[in-house]
Amino acid sequence: MKNLGYYNGQYDEIENMVIPFDDRSHYYGDGVYDATCARNGVIFNLDEHIDRFFNSAGLLKIEIPHTKAEIKAILNEMIQKVDSETNFVYWQVTRATAPRKHVFPDAKANFWIMIRPEKIGDYKKLYKLITVEDTRFLHCNIKTLNLIPNVMAAQQTKEAGCDECVFHRGERVTECAHCNISIIKDGKFITPPTDHYILPGIARAHLIKMSKKLGIPVDETPFTVKELMEADEVVISSSSNFCMQASEVDGVAVGGKAPELLKKLQDALLEEYLEATNK
Repeated sequence: MKNLGYYNGQYDEIENMVIPFDDRSHYYGDGVYDATCARNGVIFNLDEHIDRFFNSAGLLKIEIPHTKAEIKAILNEMIQKVDSETNFVYWQVTRATAPRKHVFPDAKANFWIMIRPEKIGDYKKLYKLITVEDTRFLHCNIKTLNLIPNVMAAQQTKEAGCDECVFHRGERVTECAHCNISIIKDGKFITPPTDHYILPGIARAHLIKMSKKLGIPVDETPFTVKELMEADEVVISSSSNFCMQASEVDGVAVGGKAPELLKKLQDALLEEYLEATNK
């Protein structure tokens, strides 16, 4: 198949799939999701993503209709049905299919999968960023389907001719519309703590582990917009863009002062991905 959609055990190419009208995702965005990349039929960092998926669902009191092992088996079976060598793998759970009422219905949750061909990010690409005040709710640690502020910020980013936006609450930098953001300053990798203002990114966690492995000091502490602008390097990370370099924020040049250190991280993370997805 060129791509794949899945809904409660039924699957087909995405354009042929049909979802019930009363699925609560349509009314409330009542669900959570997770996503990663795959290569050669191997789903990258799958266990970590499934753990985060169950944590997100638990925080919203959604009972996932499968065990972790069952979801892992379903995803691994589905990825074998897609033709492309590299893919984006997305899955979500929605609370139920039921008539529209705000309270939780007494019904079983729905499990979805979406798989499309997609490559990981090219480290040669330099990201242009804009800053946007973070007006999202105070549960950003849950990977919910409620992404309207992210959608609006992404459109604002596109209209500015940039690649990503940096959310901030006052002077404190939180994360981006699609990614986590970190900085390198004076040889140290600095990244915001995983509180309720940011998503605990899997790529961010691997950046921390790799920094420590390479002997780079790590500081999980908040930083300001001013510190972002003055950083030696600005680093964007997500599940398919492991360690991307930003070169501009709000039209002002940033980073570019620790290229060897950044490349060391990029090379190590790419090697980790290639080794993990080799058959």
